Amino acid sequence: MPRHVDKVFKALADPSRRELLDRLHANNGQTLGELCEGLHMTRQAVTKHLVLLEAATLVVTVWRGREKLHYLNPVPISEIYERWIGKFERHRLRALHQLKKGLEENSYD
Repeated sequence: MPRHVDKVFKALADPSRRELLDRLHANNGQTLGELCEGLHMTRQAVTKHLVLLEAATLVVTVWRGREKLHYLNPVPISEIYERWIGKFERHRLRALHQLKKGLEENSYD
């Protein structure tokens, strides 16, 4: 497994980091101050979490003047979905399609 995937799983393992990702999903492009609003974490703790999220490429930053804006990058999550979830879901959907097809064929007999 590539090393960057390990970083993504590690980043997603923490509920505080998942909360930050949820906040960015709801309102992308927030400053550190905006992300800290209403959280029960210090600014330093949020910064440490953001560093790990950036290392996992789940968050990217853009400077706008003196403001550093944080954006959710959904690509690593999509890659995990394709690798670890999607292949199992496709099999299940194929099985449901076959079941439906069989039931429909039997109902016409």
